[in-house]
Amino acid sequence: MKILIFGTGDYYERYKKWLVQEEILALLDNSLQKQGTEIDGIKVLSPKEGIELPYDKIIILSFYVREMKQQLEALKVDTRDILHFYDLHDFLKGKKPHYPIKASAAAREILNDNRKKQETILLLSTDMLPVGGPARVLFRTGKILKKNGFSVLFASMIDGELKEDIENAGIPVMVDESLQVSTMEEIKWINGFRLLICNTINFYVFLSKRNCDIPIIWWLHDSMFFYGGVDVKVLNNISQKNLKIVSVGEIPRKAMNKLAPQFEITDFLYGIKDKEEIEQRISGLKVCFAVMGYVEERKGQDILVKAIQRLPLYIRERLKVYMIGKNVSAMAKEIMQEILYIPEIFMTGVLAPAEFEEIFSEIDVLICPSREDPMPAVVSEAMRSKIPCIVSDAVGTARYIHEGVEGWIFQSGNAEELAKKIEWCVHHKSQLQSIGINARKLYEKYFSMDVFERNLLTLIKT
Repeated sequence: MKILIFGTGDYYERYKKWLVQEEILALLDNSLQKQGTEIDGIKVLSPKEGIELPYDKIIILSFYVREMKQQLEALKVDTRDILHFYDLHDFLKGKKPHYPIKASAAAREILNDNRKKQETILLLSTDMLPVGGPARVLFRTGKILKKNGFSVLFASMIDGELKEDIENAGIPVMVDESLQVSTMEEIKWINGFRLLICNTINFYVFLSKRNCDIPIIWWLHDSMFFYGGVDVKVLNNISQKNLKIVSVGEIPRKAMNKLAPQFEITDFLYGIKDKEEIEQRISGLKVCFAVMGYVEERKGQDILVKAIQRLPLYIRERLKVYMIGKNVSAMAKEIMQEILYIPEIFMTGVLAPAEFEEIFSEIDVLICPSREDPMPAVVSEAMRSKIPCIVSDAVGTARYIHEGVEGWIFQSGNAEELAKKIEWCVHHKSQLQSIGINARKLYEKYFSMDVFERNLLTLIKT
């Protein structure tokens, strides 16, 4: 079949292996820097150029599926010819490439012994990337279960650097890439486990046809953005028998219930490991703010830039703002140009651990301006370290913050309101420490590992 692939980023790298048997005419990308180049020996074109080729299907390998699909439809592409990576299960029927399972010796020992399987809790992750919040949370889950005497096996759709940490913690690890494009019913090695815990909406196709004799906990971490390519018919085909659905707060719960209102979903928050010692904040002449995360529209760093621009000059001279995180997106490039004239903003990119700790010790206030963010770990980690936070009301943590007590909340997208919160912090620097102490109490109440362990053990035993 002749196909076009729309998207050349992270999800292209994750899913391209499943399309090697197809005739790929071109890759499509909106980046002017990529257009006219080649990736994996395949030419990169604009969507407008690509659709002139004699393709059969266009496959979107990106989570920006809604916007990309609308773009293609505006170019008069037939909706029936547009597929998403969630559709690969059906697209690959009868022609799926085979990739061998990679498993440690300890993992194979469990897989080959039905008795051991029956005693083991299987943790399923989309990846093992150290920057992936859900993967790290699932790793912590495994460590707690192991500590409490449970046998645990960690399985992932793709490999990653986190694997070494998981193995060093004494947890057997395996990688089965077919988890990306298969249903549970099709993956025979899963039969016989005591319990299965899987993370994120990515597993909805996997769960659509399953062995209902195995108890499953499906843990949602995703905001509405990640539901863009979900086929509602497939989602609603998931049996609720022997299935518990839990969520890291109301944002994933509402996103799921918008598409599948029949699902009963309860809240189940993650835990953040405490620091042995909370460092004393470095008190400089300026008030230091920071925003952390991949620089993209969803994370809202552009809103912060607009807020800074609205501040009077005498306030701007009294603050320093770090923008920390991967900065390769189109929006990041735009911000780089804009902040050439905003000397108080420092875009650092991804930092080495030592560099990060040095900057972290300076931070007086963390800002999370996301347009949607279910329960960002950086906010919980800041509160753990007695750093108060300014968050948008589209951030899940906002539900737990009392205005002016543990932090501050502003209306998502409202740069003017965010500017006022920043200005208040500059004027009341002496009060930031006490608000940070309150933020620490909030961490202890909701996000500490002790609370998480208690809730996890209750969840798996009920």
